[in-house]
Amino acid sequence: MIKTAFEFIQEQTIPTTTPFIPEITLQLATEITPMWQATENWLTQTNTSPPYWAFAWAGGQGLARYILDHPEEIRDKRVLDFAAGCGLAGIAAAKAGARQVMTVDIDPLAQAATQLNAQHNNVDVKLILNLDLERTCAGVEIILAGDVCYEQVMSHKVLRWLRLCATEGTRVLLADPGRAYMPDEGMKVLARYEVATLRELEDRDVRNVTVWELLPVK
Repeated sequence: MIKTAFEFIQEQTIPTTTPFIPEITLQLATEITPMWQATENWLTQTNTSPPYWAFAWAGGQGLARYILDHPEEIRDKRVLDFAAGCGLAGIAAAKAGARQVMTVDIDPLAQAATQLNAQHNNVDVKLILNLDLERTCAGVEIILAGDVCYEQVMSHKVLRWLRLCATEGTRVLLADPGRAYMPDEGMKVLARYEVATLRELEDRDVRNVTVWELLPVK
């Protein structure tokens, strides 16, 4: 029997917090290998992506920390959490007083996880199911993007779109723990953090996360 996305997430994860973002409760996996195997089984039945949504990745944690520590930059803004995963950055924006928070992720399990996590934290987020990366987002004032530069083709496409949005007047906050395909110019450093990671996910115990503002093309 194929379970619903909500049932699957609740069975395979637990509501918990991370030491770096204790203010936000998330449905997260506690054991890496069983989670991955369970999702592989789900994948064969539902054509679902690997469970990136089940972990609080370092870039997302750094972005959430910056938002929670600087709520004046988010308050009363319309915010989009791009490639939201578990929805951590978007939930942080809602807690910081954003006027509206929208989240987008192509994975149906990530969409469901974001809804559950928003409920845990008593905030509202609006799911966006489709996004055209050839045009800017009307009405969005700030775009949040964490951990989006881990694959070359995707990174090129996403960064091209984010730069287009920045050039058209949308503020873009980008957080990354030193992935291979991060750009090395056209960005302003906002903050740096040391974020504890899991050896099963990363090649080290701590990742140095930088939060940037992506600058418009002149």
